[in-house]
Amino acid sequence: MIAPPDRTPLPREFFDRPVLDVAPDLLGRVFVRTTPDGPIALRLTEVEAYDGPNDPGSHAYRGRTARNAVMFGPPGHVYVYFTYGMWHCMNLVCGPEGRASAVLLRAGEIVEGVELARKRRLSARNDKELAKGPARLATALEVDRSLDGTDACALGETPLRMLTGMPVPADQVRSGPRTGVAGEGGNGDIHPWRYWVANDPTVSPYRAHAPRRRSS
Repeated sequence: MIAPPDRTPLPREFFDRPVLDVAPDLLGRVFVRTTPDGPIALRLTEVEAYDGPNDPGSHAYRGRTARNAVMFGPPGHVYVYFTYGMWHCMNLVCGPEGRASAVLLRAGEIVEGVELARKRRLSARNDKELAKGPARLATALEVDRSLDGTDACALGETPLRMLTGMPVPADQVRSGPRTGVAGEGGNGDIHPWRYWVANDPTVSPYRAHAPRRRSS
């Protein structure tokens, strides 16, 4: 019998590490969005790491702005941005405060609150597509800019929280180039910083790049 996922919240110390350590370790963890209609929980199956000033694909590559301020810490907070004038994407800030690194949550499996997610994602052809891609994930979890800066490690009530879940064994973790990132930041030889669960049907398809896009 497979043990149920651990519902213990992840402590801030989990996120206060280098982004390339945190990102693959998030696979299999459970992210919970508490809404007025009930909780929606997602098991993470795909993420991307972004390393601030050392990373030309990062929003923080050129320094702090009003948009990316949450990325500078403290770790464990949620950075939400709006892209293409229509979609939100969600990240978890990690590393020491002031470092501006974050992990983009790219895809996952809805494990609780499926009916609520379906109402948000009416175009999904099946439940495997509910959170297959970063914009779809944010939509399914009802996440928008109003939640930017939320502390996912806060004690007590919080609308967003990361739980321990069931970490994925290392032999099931794959890595490769980030998807949809143009220029040097999308070079998989330099930044093979997309991580996913091998053969998981909720992982989004790879796209080489899209003009003008940067992620977290």
